[in-house]
Amino acid sequence: MGTDKVLVQREGRAGLIVLNRPAALNALTHGMVRRISAALDAWERDGDVETVVITGAGERAFCAGGDIVAIHRAATGGDPGAVEEFWRDEYRLNARIARYPKPYVAVMNGIVMGGGVGVSAHGSVRIVTETTRVALPEAGIGFVPDVGGTYLLALAPGESGTHLALTAGSVGAGDALLCGLADHFVPAERLPALLDDLAELPVHDALERNVGPAPAGVLDGQRGWIDHCYAAGSVEEILDRLRESGEPEAKKAADRIAANSPTAVKATLAALRRARALGPLEAVLDQEYRTSCAALATPDLAEGIRAQVIDKDRTPRWSPATLGAVEPAAVDRYFAPLGDRELGLAATTPLERW
Repeated sequence: MGTDKVLVQREGRAGLIVLNRPAALNALTHGMVRRISAALDAWERDGDVETVVITGAGERAFCAGGDIVAIHRAATGGDPGAVEEFWRDEYRLNARIARYPKPYVAVMNGIVMGGGVGVSAHGSVRIVTETTRVALPEAGIGFVPDVGGTYLLALAPGESGTHLALTAGSVGAGDALLCGLADHFVPAERLPALLDDLAELPVHDALERNVGPAPAGVLDGQRGWIDHCYAAGSVEEILDRLRESGEPEAKKAADRIAANSPTAVKATLAALRRARALGPLEAVLDQEYRTSCAALATPDLAEGIRAQVIDKDRTPRWSPATLGAVEPAAVDRYFAPLGDRELGLAATTPLERW
């Protein structure tokens, strides 16, 4: 199961999980997801483990997401069933983290994208530093935010979550706190001390010793145009409002959205708005499993990964190439029931969260 890619060990009163693929920015494989799940199962029954801590090896990233090269192989003639099984286990892990009965402390240092958000931002204690960059950039590769991302972004203040999803943008520590993706700021130089304290002290006491004031974000000062523009009824109208707002940053946002997959952008907006009405995380993860499986069958996902990750020419050829050419039925397919392939998390009874 690739256990060397995830280091699992006891440190005093804490169970420590270290994502250990620094050369790959700690991107998640299926074996890593299973290893994390097994550790959580064992520590839930271990009375000597009072806190779970997850962090990433190296200084560049906590976790840059899932193994999208494997997804590209599946989308271009490989085994889509293997990717769907990876998503099933990954999304179940995301729900398990959110309901874990012991403190789950995520140290979100460096890059935190996609699947990295899923194994951190659903935790009960989310730590960011001055190096943190959090993103759910899926629309830029022809995908839709998953791992509970649409749930988290739908809860963000006003339309800030819609802004992040449609632009596929990233935020630093201050804005991660503002958007509800994190809870506390700890200077990066204090992380070794924080980990030492978590091994010896209750979480509250360890935080009290190490938490500091976060650097200022930028989104709060942009909420006026963000909330107005992204409240529009369609992606086309959102772009019109952004371009007509007179705000330079709004124009940049419009350009970023226009560069993303037209189909994925429309499906992402629909997914976010549906997520607001679905209720608990489990129901949203069920929806995200449908959108992910649907995206796997589209040409844009393979093309987006090719352009951004494999060939790195940054010039994806989307199909269709314009928003106007995206038929409503193409968006509806992202939400079509899967029959006996449904994830089915909403049918389970969630545990009480610590």
